Amino acid sequence: MTWNIWWRFGPRWRDRQPGIRTTLERFRPDVVALQEVWAGDGTTQAHELAAVLGMHAAFVSPSYPPVPRNPEEADWVGIDLGIAVLSRWPILDEEAAVMPARHRTWNPVALSVRVDHPAGPLPIVAACLDYGVPYTDDRIAQGAFIAGLATDPRFDGPCPVLLMGDLNAAVDSPVLRPVRDVLTDAWSAGGGPPDAITLPSTHPSAPLAAGPQMVDQRIDHIFFRPGREDQQVLVEGVQLAGEPVSGVHPSDHRAVVADLRWHG
Repeated sequence: MTWNIWWRFGPRWRDRQPGIRTTLERFRPDVVALQEVWAGDGTTQAHELAAVLGMHAAFVSPSYPPVPRNPEEADWVGIDLGIAVLSRWPILDEEAAVMPARHRTWNPVALSVRVDHPAGPLPIVAACLDYGVPYTDDRIAQGAFIAGLATDPRFDGPCPVLLMGDLNAAVDSPVLRPVRDVLTDAWSAGGGPPDAITLPSTHPSAPLAAGPQMVDQRIDHIFFRPGREDQQVLVEGVQLAGEPVSGVHPSDHRAVVADLRWHG
């Protein structure tokens, strides 16, 4: 599963937290990439979720968007924003890789981890790419960067390599061409509807200013590649998640879920 969980943005952010937890409990994914994850006061949202779900967590920052600076918002003061991976299996190692970002004043990172899957180390690359359409040069460079990260030979092995995240681009965008060239889009491979949307304009707090390249598009993705030459990876099903819980939207994004099976 991959899901942008909307940091502490939007109205009633505290009221959204039970819905995030309920959604994860309902689907019980083996591994989850999370974006817009908050961290502060000696903990992170990812580690709190992991504790409740009986999972393991890794968190890195900074990511997109920048942390708002508003001293009048007490819940924002001293709070970081990053990306994370949750896993039902222990995390063997983790690494933050700085992505190209010539137009930004901070250094956004991608997170790569290997988890202790029963078949062997399962590599996961989690990322959130730049959303600034005027900075599409950076966006394309970041697409190439994460494609290179996911195809690093050090991740070759008994399990597929997963690339997951809010990539802030539709699957057919030039931003993701480097990714499409070397990895498989799980949604398409699993027969998901081509018109699926993960950032809907129907959400009460939809970021309409982001424009048609983002809004009403499938911009959250799961990609994969085989871990070795003779491996066959099948996508047995895909679906969206993140419906309102008790009338409250857990996030402004929908989550993407894919069931993968492999042999060889």
